[in-house]
Amino acid sequence: MPGEAEEGLGVGGRGVAGEGKGGEPEAASFEDAIRRIGQIVEQLERGDLPLEASLALFEEGVRLARLSQQRLDRAERRIEELLGVDRDGQVVTRPFEVKLDGG
Repeated sequence: MPGEAEEGLGVGGRGVAGEGKGGEPEAASFEDAIRRIGQIVEQLERGDLPLEASLALFEEGVRLARLSQQRLDRAERRIEELLGVDRDGQVVTRPFEVKLDGG
């Protein structure tokens, strides 16, 4: 149906992440990104979207999946750092710089 993909956060909308400089997704919470990926999957599985709309949704899903994986990787590194202890049993941490631009 025309415009159906544009409901809520679909094609033509800004999505959960929106678009930042150079078409890169802006910061969205991990949970919002995962929720949006679920919506994209549901829309694509219906199979009623035109090819271009499906491609746009797929691209958005890939961007969000990559962003989410980067966030999981950073969280895992942070946990590994926090689990480090010294000889006295004190937690050993070091400054951890969070970059949301994928770097």
